[in-house]
Amino acid sequence: MSRLFTPLELGPLTLANRIVVAPMCQYSAVDGQARDWHLAHLGSLALAGPGLLIQEATAVSPEGRITYADLGLWDDACEAALKPALAFVRAHSKTPVAIQLAHAGRKASCEVPWKGGAGIPAQEPHGWLPAAPSAAPFAPGHTTPAALTEDGVARVRQAFVAAALRAARLGYDLVELHAAHGYLLHEFLSPLSNTRTDEYGGSLENRLRFPLEVFTALRATLPESIPLGVRISATDWVPGGWDLEGSVEFARRAAALGAAYIHVSSGGLSPDQRIALGPGYQVPFAERIRKETGLTTIAVGLITEPEQAEAILAAGQADAVALGRAMLYDPRWPWRAAAQLGDTAACPPQYLRCQPHGLKKLFG
Repeated sequence: MSRLFTPLELGPLTLANRIVVAPMCQYSAVDGQARDWHLAHLGSLALAGPGLLIQEATAVSPEGRITYADLGLWDDACEAALKPALAFVRAHSKTPVAIQLAHAGRKASCEVPWKGGAGIPAQEPHGWLPAAPSAAPFAPGHTTPAALTEDGVARVRQAFVAAALRAARLGYDLVELHAAHGYLLHEFLSPLSNTRTDEYGGSLENRLRFPLEVFTALRATLPESIPLGVRISATDWVPGGWDLEGSVEFARRAAALGAAYIHVSSGGLSPDQRIALGPGYQVPFAERIRKETGLTTIAVGLITEPEQAEAILAAGQADAVALGRAMLYDPRWPWRAAAQLGDTAACPPQYLRCQPHGLKKLFG
């Protein structure tokens, strides 16, 4: 059996394999509420039997959305709207489903990507005033956010807690805290976006404080049966920004607080980033964090081929691999991986007839 198709334990949850569908925003909600698109999207990805399916970044408050079309979980209507998609996945697959809870911070109030993704001024339709650690816009042309007051920090923390309670009630198998890609919690971590002079800014210890407070509050809120992980950007790819050394320390602290895993991405905080793109370009970050902290680690970023994923796991660079765009292009990627690596994959009975001729039994 390949390493990719061996089980993986994330706290009390056991994944059937080490293929993770990364969270990918769909910008297809109305007032934060899921629609038929989400049922079709999540259902399609779940049917191929990945080890874990992570739902897109889900805002904990209306002002925490990236765009007006983002998914949310801040009220009863948002909660109810997620039930059909979850019911479909549970009825037709054994794939565990996670939710990524997020707040966009200064990258909020934007247009959807296929309409340019530009910042929308607060006074325009679909716009609002973003909140951030400091009053510094993400990029020229973006709205200058309001710096969070002490009360504002407390409100955001409580919004994460309230959304986690709803996630538990909905029956998600796992919760992931979004602290990556230049959104609010990442903004607190990076000295490029956090210029506060209170207990939440300045030193590394202070910049770690709020993200770890949110993590601690979620871990105290969720039942022990629901693992809690965290996604980070390991580096800003900008001199003087958040870096791998800080990420190692963050991972070490999160592990001590009960993190089930760390999901290692990078970038997103500054338009000045200079990323050295290439196959598996973020894997070395995951490898170092795993080796220095011992925390279960998910690698992500231009991992597209089954043999590549297998090599990452076999070399001990990560415990699991996450795929985003590759899964959108090929939602049956786990089946292709099983075929190429000589393993078996999960398949709903309605699709069993697609067993390739001349290939050993593919579907277990």
